[in-house]
Amino acid sequence: MRTAYSVETVRNAERELMARLPEGALMQRAAAGLAAACAEVLGRVAGRVYGSRVVLLAGSGDNGGDALYAGARLARRGAGVTAVLLSPERAHGGGLAALRRAGGRTVNGGTAPEWIARADLVLDGIVGIGGSGGLREEAVPLADAAARSRAAVVAVDLPSGVDADTGQVPGEVVRADLTVTFGAHKPGLLIDPAREYAGAVRLVDIGLPLPAEAAELEALQHADVARLLPVPAAESDKYRRGVVGIAAGSARYPGAAVLAVSGALRGGAGAVRYVGPAGDAVIARFPETLVSDQGPERAGRVQAWVVGPGAGDDAATVAQVLAAEVPVLIDADGLRLADADAVRARTAPTLMTPHAGEAAALLGVAREEVEGSRLAAVRELAARYGATVLLKGSTTLVAGARGGPVRVNATGTSWLATAGSGDVLSGLAGSLLAAGLSATDAGSVGAYLHGLAGRFAAQGAPAGSHDVAESIPRAWRDVRND
Repeated sequence: MRTAYSVETVRNAERELMARLPEGALMQRAAAGLAAACAEVLGRVAGRVYGSRVVLLAGSGDNGGDALYAGARLARRGAGVTAVLLSPERAHGGGLAALRRAGGRTVNGGTAPEWIARADLVLDGIVGIGGSGGLREEAVPLADAAARSRAAVVAVDLPSGVDADTGQVPGEVVRADLTVTFGAHKPGLLIDPAREYAGAVRLVDIGLPLPAEAAELEALQHADVARLLPVPAAESDKYRRGVVGIAAGSARYPGAAVLAVSGALRGGAGAVRYVGPAGDAVIARFPETLVSDQGPERAGRVQAWVVGPGAGDDAATVAQVLAAEVPVLIDADGLRLADADAVRARTAPTLMTPHAGEAAALLGVAREEVEGSRLAAVRELAARYGATVLLKGSTTLVAGARGGPVRVNATGTSWLATAGSGDVLSGLAGSLLAAGLSATDAGSVGAYLHGLAGRFAAQGAPAGSHDVAESIPRAWRDVRND
């Protein structure tokens, strides 16, 4: 499992470690890892380090020092290294001296775009993890020049201009191909919109003493998901494995019911009960479904409910499901129809799965506010409703009802932005709830499998939501066999 820590936690860990190390040792560790990563990039883009052209964008402070020391290491290997000092009077003295001893040069900002245009690699050390508010005015032309160039852009710890703690992008920023981060991931490297500016992310272990309980984010990996997947025992039958109820669809949106059931059938529960007006469509596509037209209260025993996909204006069904004493997943129209007090009053787990527009409506803010501050939005929703919240998006976030680290998932693909994809996810996560997973685990594992299934279904081409559902078993096997 990958974890991400706040700037304050990282800073405290750095101070604790530096107190036990010789002066400058921690920066040298970071610079060594950074230089090694840059050498690998140069091997790909220039064929070798010797004779390559490297431009350092060095701000004041430790980030600039990391860039300068890494540049010195590259210069000793024969690279032509040029440093652009944004604040020459505040440049890191030790790093600058090391660069000059290794044969590196410095230039002023006025000629920097010309050097950047000829570079094989640009190293972004403008602003560190303590920066805020986007790039300063004097740094914007350098970021623009790097973006226009053919050079690979490597960010030191974090792309300059993004917010390390929130993932917000408050102004102009550097767009990196690779970010080399030290000691721990920072939340902004894992959460959009900042994540898209980080490119690939490489973590360099510098020995920081970081307590697991202080993590801000968690990102599941294959091994974590494999441990959570429900596996039937020898004595299991369909009821012991769990039954998930799907209350979805309407005369206008029968397909939502079919897609939610398709996800549920592949989610680990032993059986799926469907309640709603789309029973004929569901049974025609999935004859193994247990279909009822008697409403949720009389549908039979279930271990979890999914309510809302394509429900239209059927508030009565949503209210009946919320009154059930089993875990409930609320999606789509259910989010609009659910009484907030009824959600807060529930004693069984509740999992809400809004996209950014639905989250904005629930919070009473503009969609752009949610998209620009996703971490704050998902935490606020979880606290306001006393529920676990899965905020869909290119990086899906899952916030627990009782706080703690937020789960982040990035297995998806942009091809998942298609009608009905969320219905499949709801059925899948609801089935995991019925199989016994907690709301946080069901949402996290569901998002992980759904994202992988989207990749397998698309493989670089358009795919429908039914294709995504049919690819869930492949994603499941991929996780278990890794």
